[in-house]
Amino acid sequence: MTTTATWPYVYLASQSPRRQELLTQLGVRFELLLPRPDEDAEALEAVLPGESAADYVTRVCAAKADAARARLVAGSHAHAPILTADTTVTIDGHILGKPHDAAEAFAMLERLAGRDHEVLTAVAVVNAEGICLPVALSRSHVRFANAEAAAIARYVASGEPFGKAGAYGIQGRAAEFVERIDGSYSGIMGLPLFETAALLRTARIDF
Repeated sequence: MTTTATWPYVYLASQSPRRQELLTQLGVRFELLLPRPDEDAEALEAVLPGESAADYVTRVCAAKADAARARLVAGSHAHAPILTADTTVTIDGHILGKPHDAAEAFAMLERLAGRDHEVLTAVAVVNAEGICLPVALSRSHVRFANAEAAAIARYVASGEPFGKAGAYGIQGRAAEFVERIDGSYSGIMGLPLFETAALLRTARIDF
């Protein structure tokens, strides 16, 4: 049975403070629906052999949506649509995920320095009927300026690269490396607002 009712808020199945800030920028009210301690959230982000960056980020985003929907059904949460997103960075056909340590963060940033790379963010919304709408994909190209090793080391020492795909956040201190972008600034941050707003309207979120 379908309904034409609108919903005053959406569940955000993400721990990212940047995604929370971006939803607030849109005027979207949300409540967090985070993984339980017994869920292996990192397992969802494992890259499959031969998987392209676009296929990877779309698959992971859809898997996060499925997991969040199961979490909602199993818990004592009120009924409402769910939003999930996933971001990845790719260069030379390789996917750069979240660095595990300072050495890996430094290596990623050194690889990006002086070159172009692509940032892909996928967004999924599970509507009130429990149906995952077609996943939206935002593609952006970013050009990093040449950066000296000392500058990269300072950035890594700040702690900012950790927990971020490609070892950087464009909204933070890494902005000093960004020479130009072609695409969605909010998508590079982790939630492309144009695509997100369209999905939320389709899911009848009131904002």
